[in-house]
Amino acid sequence: MFIRPMLALAAALSASLPVHAAEVPYPAGYRAWTHVKSMAILPGHALYEGFGGLHHIYANAKALAGYQSGRFKDGSVIVFDLLEADTSGNALSEGKRKIVGVMHRDAKRYAATGGWGFEGFAAGDPKVRAVGNQAKTACFDCHAPQAARGYVFSSWRE
Repeated sequence: MFIRPMLALAAALSASLPVHAAEVPYPAGYRAWTHVKSMAILPGHALYEGFGGLHHIYANAKALAGYQSGRFKDGSVIVFDLLEADTSGNALSEGKRKIVGVMHRDAKRYAATGGWGFEGFAAGDPKVRAVGNQAKTACFDCHAPQAARGYVFSSWRE
């Protein structure tokens, strides 16, 4: 299952991470932000092994303005809340939280990754960083093809 390897990876990465000013902060209170979209990645999808489950995307006020204008300003924060997909009882519902992924916009601090800082907090625990110094290869390389869209995959739907 995805959670055990992710927690082991998070623990190993956290132990080796230097504490520095460019760390992406945990997005306290994100569930009260604007919900942008939800989706499910189910068995058979190419990204299922790493990202299988239910995804909820949240945006703070600055990120919401960015979704609407197409330009994300510094201070924009987007959260990717990934939960296990429980399909028991012929229904699709949320299971345990797998990871809270964060994109934090600060053009100067995160210049090497398109102006976005990336982090994943294993099981949603603010103390367990699952990405850290691996943000370039673990996150940004995947987001780079979205440069024309501000490095963001999701879009605002009225």
